[in-house]
Order: sequence, then structure tokens, then C-alpha cells
Amino acid sequence: MSLLLALLLAADDLPLGTLPKQALPASGCAAFLWSGGEQKTLIAMATAEPGQLRLVLNGAPVDLPRTARSGASTYGLSATTDYAAPGVRATLDIKVEARGDVVKGGVVSEGTLRLERDGQDGVVVPITGIVGCS
Repeated sequence: MSLLLALLLAADDLPLGTLPKQALPASGCAAFLWSGGEQKTLIAMATAEPGQLRLVLNGAPVDLPRTARSGASTYGLSATTDYAAPGVRATLDIKVEARGDVVKGGVVSEGTLRLERDGQDGVVVPITGIVGCS
């Protein structure tokens, strides 16, 4: 399976859709992640607990449970986290930083979201974002 580097989500053939407005979880932290291209689009939300990644695939929201994580953890979010459901795998690589101008959270200064689906090309999307905590 080949990996395509996706710089803009405006391309019609990409499997990721725009995630509608999301609320903070009742407790814990979540990362709200935008595409890193010129046009910022909310494409994912990763929650610390329960560990899951919310995406829009084929026009429908999908929650992928966390299957593994490694690296430093900030606000309950690890540097590298794997998520999976039948036929879908995603890996989130993020750098989370605390900043004085962000209350109860931090920023995702850089990262990538890799998505692989059975029988389809994989996609790697550069991302940025913000972390909020309840």
C-alpha cells in the first residue's frame, strides 16, 4: 500500500472529511486537530480518556479506539498513538506544548495523522491543533 502525502484536504479523493464542532469531554483532555495546509480544516479529535480518535470517513463520524501509545505524555496525550477498528488504522504523531497564553491546555505545534484503510492508499496529513482540558 502506498502512502500519499496530503497537503490540502480540499482534494476530492481524500478519505478524511471535516469534523463538525466538538465539545470538550466531561473530564480529562482532548486535542482538536486541524489540517496543516493553507486552509485549516478540523479533521480529528483525540481524547486522553477514553483513548479514542474521532474522524469523518465517507461522510460519517467514526471513533477509533486507542490500541497503543508511546513516547512522552502531555495532558494525557502521548507523542505517538495508534488507533484501530476493523479495516481502519490510524497513527497520530504529535508534539504537545504547554503555553502561558492557553488556560487548561496547550497546543499541538506540529504533527502528522496517518490513516490506512484495507484495500485503499494510505494518507499522511500534517496537523496542528489545540489541547483543552475540563
